[in-house]
Amino acid sequence: MCSIIGYKGKNFAAPILVDSLKKMEYRGYDSVGVATFDNGGIMVRKGTGKVLEVNKNLAISEMAGKIGIGHTRWATHGGVTDKNAHPHSACKNNIAVVHNGIIENYKELKEELTVAGHTFASETDSEVIAHLLEVHHGKGVRDAMIQTCKRLKGNYAFVAVFQDGTIAGARYEEPLIIGVANDGYFISSDVLGFLQYTDKAVFLENGDICIVDNSKLEVFNFEGTPVAHPITQVAWELGDIEKGKYAHHTLKEINEQKITVVHAGRQDEEIISKFCDLLANAKSVYITGSGTSYHSALIFKYMLAKFAKIRAETVMSSESQYALASIEGDSVLVAISQSGETADVLDSVKLAKNQGAKILLIVNVTTSSLARISDAFLSTNCGPEIGVAATKSFTGQLALIYNITDRLCKGCLATARAEFAVAIENVIASQASVMRVAEQMKDCTDIYLLGRSIHYPIALEGALKLKELAYVHAEGIAAGELKHGPLALMEKNTFVIMLNPHDPTFGDTISNAHEIKARGATVIGISDRKDDVYDHWIEIPQLKEESFYPIVEVIPLQMLAYQLALAKNADPDYPRNLAKSVTVR
Repeated sequence: MCSIIGYKGKNFAAPILVDSLKKMEYRGYDSVGVATFDNGGIMVRKGTGKVLEVNKNLAISEMAGKIGIGHTRWATHGGVTDKNAHPHSACKNNIAVVHNGIIENYKELKEELTVAGHTFASETDSEVIAHLLEVHHGKGVRDAMIQTCKRLKGNYAFVAVFQDGTIAGARYEEPLIIGVANDGYFISSDVLGFLQYTDKAVFLENGDICIVDNSKLEVFNFEGTPVAHPITQVAWELGDIEKGKYAHHTLKEINEQKITVVHAGRQDEEIISKFCDLLANAKSVYITGSGTSYHSALIFKYMLAKFAKIRAETVMSSESQYALASIEGDSVLVAISQSGETADVLDSVKLAKNQGAKILLIVNVTTSSLARISDAFLSTNCGPEIGVAATKSFTGQLALIYNITDRLCKGCLATARAEFAVAIENVIASQASVMRVAEQMKDCTDIYLLGRSIHYPIALEGALKLKELAYVHAEGIAAGELKHGPLALMEKNTFVIMLNPHDPTFGDTISNAHEIKARGATVIGISDRKDDVYDHWIEIPQLKEESFYPIVEVIPLQMLAYQLALAKNADPDYPRNLAKSVTVR
């Protein structure tokens, strides 16, 4: 996944593009580049590294021109090199392109273009777009865009700047949004790219092409037919984008959870009623998500079964083409996604929708592709989440899941959002105990996390956070499976984290802890009750409803992953090889 931005207006483009790319850097941070148009020519500057570093080395923000495009890359085709950084130009240097997605037929196109005399400067699939635009440019920008899009196969969004000063964009299965400002237009992969300049946006649909020429916006489809889209006002607050007093976005977002779990419970009465009615009346229920959102799906399945008496099946979105191949037409698919743009989740939704299923969505970005194609969606109301590792979006999903379940079981949970907020605040306030544990674990190479029942998904989520942020091997294990293999891994210098609140699973999990400790491993307990078997104890508050513990016990794991990342000199906001939302397969 990458961030792309285009600007044409009355102000100098380069400093605006650099600022926008910095806001979207969580989408990709291998390399950076900008192309601007000035005095009839296109200038390109690009290099590997993060936005501020490359800007400092190349003085990108000092480039001339009031028209330009920019890009931050998360590598898919070709290594992380200056040549593979975007923008890419064609042979005549009269066109430059930035691209997000994957061009599946780029090899065939590249061979065809090479035979025709074109020379390629990079290893990327993206460069073929620039050369195709050059081939078809003879009849103008409009025809070049249409003919190029018809040749491309795969999922993509791209923005191009032409030597006459026109900028144009196209999208197919990747997000592309137009920002409408008083003094110009933006074309971006993310509203955060232009939100500080305007809150007015036009959301392009699949198969849309846009052209900004002489300060006029034109939108049409791949057949050249004009398309009308309304201007939408985007509601996110700009203040949420900044780190404020915190060293990292990740730390800020961990601390924000005492607020965001409350916001997640604030839902429009009509919309949540429709959501719950569709869920309650479905013949079959499936829940899908990727990564952290899949762990939320596992907890949702548990809550629906225990309290709403609704049986549901969970499906990893990447496995949907197999697991949802014969979904019934009167079923409901609940999709969970922070961004609403995750490629695998979109595939799951389209597969289910094509077979007649209703689509329900739990999402953070309410203007996303998934939100626009769902039958009903609920927002976690977390605001922008910049840290690549999900933190506040996960607990927001859980808070919303509890709210939905409470409605389905006619108030049997008596959810108190204020109770979540206080409990999370108490855990965050006791960060010292987590820091002491992190100091002991900073040189470890293997961490195992054990939990039973509803705590098992949190073991998986904690392991994911440790892998993402601290680059350490971590594995979530169902505690009852310990003797069926994992016990062989327990030895000296092994750290094992037990998710063990005082609920019906407590006694069995304590027994597991004794078995592990007898093999020489170090045992860390996350619990509201201290026990002598723990070498280290991280205390969490006692909760009235045992099913609410996941929303609290995940916080120490987030903090531990953050502290271990710092101990290993890793940047917790930008973990290596990862991007915030995986919009490519």
